[in-house]
Order: sequence, then C-alpha cells, then structure tokens
Amino acid sequence: MIHAVRQRLTDRSAAMLLTLEGRLSQLMTAWLLLVVAACGLRVATSPLEGAPGAETLLSYLALAAAPIASMLVALRWFGKVPGEAPSSDRGWNHVGLVAARRHPLYGPGGLMVALLVGMLINVPVRAAEYFAALPALSGHVPAWLATLHLAMTADVVLFTSLYAVAFVAALRRAPLFPKLLCAIWAADLVMQVGVASAVAKQGDLPPAVGAALHQLLDGNVLKVLVSIALWLPYLILSTRVNITYRHRLPI
Repeated sequence: MIHAVRQRLTDRSAAMLLTLEGRLSQLMTAWLLLVVAACGLRVATSPLEGAPGAETLLSYLALAAAPIASMLVALRWFGKVPGEAPSSDRGWNHVGLVAARRHPLYGPGGLMVALLVGMLINVPVRAAEYFAALPALSGHVPAWLATLHLAMTADVVLFTSLYAVAFVAALRRAPLFPKLLCAIWAADLVMQVGVASAVAKQGDLPPAVGAALHQLLDGNVLKVLVSIALWLPYLILSTRVNITYRHRLPI
C-alpha cells in the first residue's frame, strides 16, 4: 500500500516536471496575458484624473517584461547540459556529473517539483500583491506615494525576475541553484527592510498607509522565513538535491 502511494506520487511529480519543461513558452505567454489584464483592471479601478502617468506605464512594462527576459537569459545561460559541481566539500564523496546522472535520484523530481512550482507561483503572487497595494498614478503625487511606488516597483520587478531565474536554474540542474536560492532569500529579506526604511523616511506618510505597508512587508518577510524553514533543510540534506546539484553522496 505504502509502495503504491509512493509510486503514484513519483509518477505525478514526473508528469508535472515534464509539463513544466515542455510548456515554458506557454507559461511566458500566460504571464504576459495576466499582467496585461491586471494592468487594465488596476487602471480602470484607480482614481485617475487623466491618463496613467509615465511612471505607471513604465513600471507595468517592466513588470511584464523583466521576468520573461530573465527566464530567457537564464535558459541560455544555464543551457541544456549542467556543468560540473565543485568537489571541495568535506564529509561528502564527489562522484562527478557522469556518475551523478546515472543515480536513480538524479534530477529535479520528487519533492523538488513542489519547490519548483512554489518558486513559479511566487511570481504571480508577488505581482498580485503589487497591483493590490498600489493604484495607478497620474499627474502630481505626494512625495511619500512616489517613493512608495518606486520602492515597491523595484521590489516586485527584481524578485519576480530572480525567482524566475532560480526556477530555470533548478529545472536545468545547474550546480549554482542551492546557493542561488539561498542568496535570493537573503536579498528578499533585506529588500523588505529597505522598502520599509525608505518609505518611513517620508514625513508626510499617512498613518493608515504606513500600517498597511508594514502589514504587507511583514507578510512578505513571513513568507520568506517559512520558505527557508521548509526548504533549507531539504536543500542541505536531501540526497536528490546533493546528487543533482552538487554531484555528491554522503561518505
């Protein structure tokens, strides 16, 4: 019974992995359509006195294009054949890429598929939070709102792009992936603190806006911390992760 359940889960994760690998172009197209629809809805529901300002249009363009451009660059950067992982770790037996590829756990299957899907879902989730938090702008706006818009736009554009790169790195079995994802998590935490600090320096920030902003940023920090708590032990200890991305096995 347990074996049958395990086999069923393995088959499902393998099918999901094939879907992800084979439909990247469809995923990018779907992303563009979703962002365009979200932009139109946000403009339609914002209290604008005229056409959206250049800062709004440029931010929406960057949000639509940056994750796709990052994914395309990552696909070319990491290529189809993973490189050789370094072999300087103590307590591990470095087996090399050729031997690693013969191991039954080699590849981003099993629980790794859940991590892949989680990174991919994080991209539209961050975008949805951005659209929910900020209205479209036009004309003269208070300094605090301009600062908030710039900081939140930088945050969403940067991290939707970085998580897209991490997704491709994991999918293409790049040895860089575990360290890359840890670096992104650390940068994400620092960014949330930076956004809060930059906006807090605006003396005319309405208290209600400040409270809502801190709630949003606290939620982002919590999500990153939960991801770290769930996945960092797996990235360190999993045989699948170590054989796939580090080409090593316990001694």
